[in-house]
Amino acid sequence: MLLAASYYFYMCWKVEYILLIILSTVVDYIASRRMATLEDNGQRKRWLYLSLFTNLGILFGFKYFNFVGDNINALFDRFNVFYDVPAFEYLLPVGISFYTFQTLSYTIDVYQRKIEPEKHFGLFALYVSFFPQLVAGPIERPSRLLPQFHKEQVFSYENVTKGLRLMLWGFFLKLVVADRLAPIVDAIYNNPEQYAGLEVALGTVFFCFQIFGDFAGYSSIAIGAAKVMGYDLMENFRRPYFAASIREFWQRWHISLSTWFRDYVYIPLGGNRVVKWRWYYNLFITFLVSGIWHGANWTFVVWGALHGFYLVFAIWMKPYFDKLDASTGMDKRPGVMHLWRVFTTFILAAFAWIFFRANSLSDAFTLIGNLFRPSASDSGLLSSINGVEPMEIILGFSAIALMEMIHFFDETKRFESPLFHTNTGIRWGTMVFLITVILTFGVFTSSEFIYFQF
Repeated sequence: MLLAASYYFYMCWKVEYILLIILSTVVDYIASRRMATLEDNGQRKRWLYLSLFTNLGILFGFKYFNFVGDNINALFDRFNVFYDVPAFEYLLPVGISFYTFQTLSYTIDVYQRKIEPEKHFGLFALYVSFFPQLVAGPIERPSRLLPQFHKEQVFSYENVTKGLRLMLWGFFLKLVVADRLAPIVDAIYNNPEQYAGLEVALGTVFFCFQIFGDFAGYSSIAIGAAKVMGYDLMENFRRPYFAASIREFWQRWHISLSTWFRDYVYIPLGGNRVVKWRWYYNLFITFLVSGIWHGANWTFVVWGALHGFYLVFAIWMKPYFDKLDASTGMDKRPGVMHLWRVFTTFILAAFAWIFFRANSLSDAFTLIGNLFRPSASDSGLLSSINGVEPMEIILGFSAIALMEMIHFFDETKRFESPLFHTNTGIRWGTMVFLITVILTFGVFTSSEFIYFQF
């Protein structure tokens, strides 16, 4: 029933693309079963290559072929070579990057003998297509999710209530935070030449919280929906804007993807158990690939490269920063130092988000240039953005403040999270409050999740 529901869920978007999921499922099921019967690594590797070629080939064809073709055509034009790589017009299959990585982790783990192949085809097909996390994660590992499908699930009041509360929090993040900030961000980023100074800064800060609310909201809804049915999905976000370094940021942001790249790209490259220059290379390449994973656009490549540069630079400069902290006495003020690091980490992440959100590299550089110019408008920040009412900006700040206040409770551990408080009155009061806020201030117009495009 879950498999049928998952396939139906995906076909509601575009019926024929279910064939891509079925093809990946069949190839990986056969490849993994064949690898289990072979002892020779050379023969096992052929089946692994079949899985990699099939899955990455489908991903490249639908997501990157036109991007590569356009860049080859641009290069040909530069040298007056009269040949055009043909372009294909088709919709990008929703969630293709997510389910591709999920099924690849299975075949790679079977090849490395970390897990035994799943014998039941239906359960393996469900692992690939489990509907709560099919289109935008979390990207689950076979060792976590497959064993849960073998267990009989019975009704659990605790699972249902906890799952529904997670879903409620996810709807708050999506409808009240992300979708209320979206029109303001769109107005600025879709017209980069019209805005400068505080307006660009406002759009960038709002996008930081929009993309968090949008993606963390979906993850919370997905984890909650699975929990209602008795299944545990991995945590995908852990208050990333409280991170005190870029490294910690990636331990808190899109955890299922960052750990995937750690285990299947960074460590196979050698991780940090190599000479220093190679360590820097491994880090940079991992984040460059992560940027490419997010989309077929140079903006994502630059975004990934920036995060790779941040990490390499931080490691390289750490001894000098430590000496500077000691000489200025900042190392004896840990509270102030921590706040400063959280602030600088947020600024670095926000700067990188400019490239992630911009429609093109040209727009990104326009926004960065305008960021350091005074605003051209004399009407004030709250009324200077075309098509946006001042009250919308105030509501946007209020939604962020409410979200971060609840995050602060979770982060400091000084208070119990109100949504999961042991006190029944506080817990129910929080739920009623969130439902009221969602119904009153939520944006219910059609708006899809940002990460569906990946």
